[in-house]
Amino acid sequence: MRKILTIPNILTLLRIIVIPLMILAYYLPVSWAHSLATGLFILASVTDWLDGYLARRLNQYSPFGAFLDPVADKLVVVAALVLVVADVANHALSFNSILFTLTVLVIISREITVSALREWMAEMGVRSKVAVSWIGKLKTAAQMLAVPFLLYRENIGGFATFKIGEILLYGAAFLTIWSMLSYLKAAWPAMKGQGGGK
Repeated sequence: MRKILTIPNILTLLRIIVIPLMILAYYLPVSWAHSLATGLFILASVTDWLDGYLARRLNQYSPFGAFLDPVADKLVVVAALVLVVADVANHALSFNSILFTLTVLVIISREITVSALREWMAEMGVRSKVAVSWIGKLKTAAQMLAVPFLLYRENIGGFATFKIGEILLYGAAFLTIWSMLSYLKAAWPAMKGQGGGK
C-alpha cells in the first residue's frame, strides 16, 4: 500500500492551501497586495512542476496524487481568474470587460466539461481515450503564464502587463476550445455505444 502523505502529495496539498492566502493577499489594503498575490500564484505554479518532478525522481506515484494534482491545478487557476473577473466587473461595462468575462467562463466551463467527461469515460472503462494531450498541456502552460500578468495588473516599464495577460488568456481560451473538441471527438464512439467499454 502506497503512502498518501508523500513529499509530492504534500506539495500538492500546499498548492490548495495557497488559494485562500492568494485571495486574502489580493484584497489587502496595501500597495503591494497584487504583487503578493502574484508571488503566491507563481509559488503554486512552481510546486506544480516540483511535485511532478519529485514523484518521478523518488518514485512516489500514488492514486491519491494522480487524483489531487490536476484538481489542485484547476482550483488555483480558477480562483485567480475569478479574482481578476471580479476586479474587471468593478470597472465601467465595456466590450473588453464582456469579452474577458466570457473568455474566463469558457475556460471554467471547459474544465468542468472535460473533468465530467473523464469521470464518465473511466466508468465506461475507456478513460485512456481522453488522456491529457499536448494541446491540453499547452493550454495549461498558456494559462499559467497569463495569470501572473493579470494578477499583477501594474505596468512594468513600457509593458502593459494586464494587456499581455489578456492576450495570453485569449490564446489559452482558443487552446481550451480546441482541446475540449479533441477530447469530445475521442470520446464520441463511446458516447454512441461503440467504445468497447464495460
